[in-house]
Order: sequence, then C-alpha cells, then structure tokens
Amino acid sequence: MATFNDIVRISGVGIHSGETVNVIIKPSDKPGIFFQRVDMNETDLIPATFDNVGETKMRNTTIGKMSGAHVQTIEHLMAAMFMVGVDSAVIEIDGAETPILDGSAAEFIKEFQKVGVTGEKMKRFIVKKPVIAYAREVLRQLPWFVRFKLWFFNILAGRKVDGYVKLMPNDGKSLDVSATLVYPEKVIGKQSYSYSYNETKKSIDDFVKNVARARTFGKYSEWEYLKKRGMGRGASEENVIALNDAGDGTLNPLNWPDEFVRHKIVDAIGDMFTSGGIVCGALESYKGSHALNNIVLKKLFGNPENYDIIDAK
Repeated sequence: MATFNDIVRISGVGIHSGETVNVIIKPSDKPGIFFQRVDMNETDLIPATFDNVGETKMRNTTIGKMSGAHVQTIEHLMAAMFMVGVDSAVIEIDGAETPILDGSAAEFIKEFQKVGVTGEKMKRFIVKKPVIAYAREVLRQLPWFVRFKLWFFNILAGRKVDGYVKLMPNDGKSLDVSATLVYPEKVIGKQSYSYSYNETKKSIDDFVKNVARARTFGKYSEWEYLKKRGMGRGASEENVIALNDAGDGTLNPLNWPDEFVRHKIVDAIGDMFTSGGIVCGALESYKGSHALNNIVLKKLFGNPENYDIIDAK
C-alpha cells in the first residue's frame, strides 16, 4: 500500500459541466482509492473500483450511484495514480466530474510527482486464464430502441460492431497493453500502439514521454450537439483533439500522428486500475471502450480460477 507524502490540490473545468471543479487528494492509511463528494450532504466514500462503476455511456468511466453521489471521467486521474504507484488516497471533489485539464494524464502525473509517494509496492493480480469481452455484450445491455439507433448510425458511418477487449496470461510480471483503433475518418484510420508497465522507472518514463500527453478526441460537430443537450460544455481546443467535419484533419495540432490510439492506452490503464492493483497480463484492445474494459475486469474477478493475488511487499 502506498500513498502521497502530502495533500495534492488540483482545479480545472469539468468537460461536461464546463464548471470549475476543485479536487483535494489526501494521504490515507486505508487500502484503496476513494472519492468523496464534498458538495453534497452524503458523506459516504465512493470506492474507485470496477464493481462500483455506474456508467460508461459518455465515453468515460463513472463511479458511484447515478441517482446519487457519483464522479465522472475518473480514468485519466486513475492512470496517473497508477503510474506514480499510489493505491491509497481519499479524493475530495466538489463536483460530479474530475477536471479534464489538458485532456490527458500528463498534468495529473506532474502534480503527483511534486509531492512524492511513500509506502510499499501495489499488489498484483496475475492473470491465469484468458477472458474476453465483446462489443455485442455491451449492446445487449441497452434498450432495444437504443440498439437500433446505434445499428443504424454504425451503418451510415461504415463502422462494424466487432470490437473486443481480451486479457491473457503473460509472464506475470507486467501489464502489457496493445490497442488498435479503426475509424472511417482519414485522420485516424487504423492505428495500433503497445505499451508495457513492469514497475520499473524505465517503463514509467516511457509512459510519461510517449503516452501520458495523449488527449481525448472527438468531432467538432459533436461538441455542438452535446452542448445543446447540456453536455460537453467544458470541451475546447485546449483539452480535446477536435476532428474537422470532413474527418481528414484536426483543428488543433497533434502531439503524434497516432495520438488517438495512444490515448486509448491511457484510458485502458486507468480503467484497469479500478482493480485496486496491477493486473499482470496481456491486454489486447481492438476498438475497445470503457464499457469493454469494465466487463473484462468483471469477468476476470468473477471466477477465482482466473487469477492469483500477490500482496504488496
């Protein structure tokens, strides 16, 4: 178990509300990462765990009760905490979503590294048997009319519902993530990227240099659609890669030509950390999503024969 040496304070706008959100992350001697909505009367802590994920529909991971205390878009913050090795903290937040900052995990990591970390290494979950989650499983969970709309939209957009996320055994010493995106937009097309985390400084530096700054993305026209419906009000060219309507370019510069798929690595690592430790296995994501990441974790931990636990040392 490891926690921060001091309090971390971060403020920024929420990508959906557009309102300023203040976050105070406090060191803790209690195992686990917990959120607390200080803007509400409810004082219960919200565990940042895969079995407490309330929703993944808005291209993000939300924890807690959707009808009560919940926190949206935790994945970038979770990826940053994973990279600095913190698995014990209480995160006080005065809004329903974490600050989007620059749309990546980089600024979170920068703030976390300022205060440093104390404690032991995180526990590891060793994948023993393959588990896989298919996109069609996500569709089955939706009402029929929503499924029909998505089916019709995918036909118009030329997209196939053939995505999956798979966890397989490896040497038990690392989390190896391989992601592939396939988009009809020319600026994205088909992109693949791989990253491996094995608790070494080299693997952490690799993430900071080549992955952490990868930002979330979307079409500019989608922003207008979302904003008219009370969402995406905090989205801007400062925190989102904006694709033009033709899909052959972006309205703001890219950090890398394949920044889109690198961001999927950020999302996947943040989602995997809702396990409470290091999932040691090979994660293959093909047209992956937050929903698929969550399902594959539920399948992994749904059967004790799928994994072993090695406690922190």
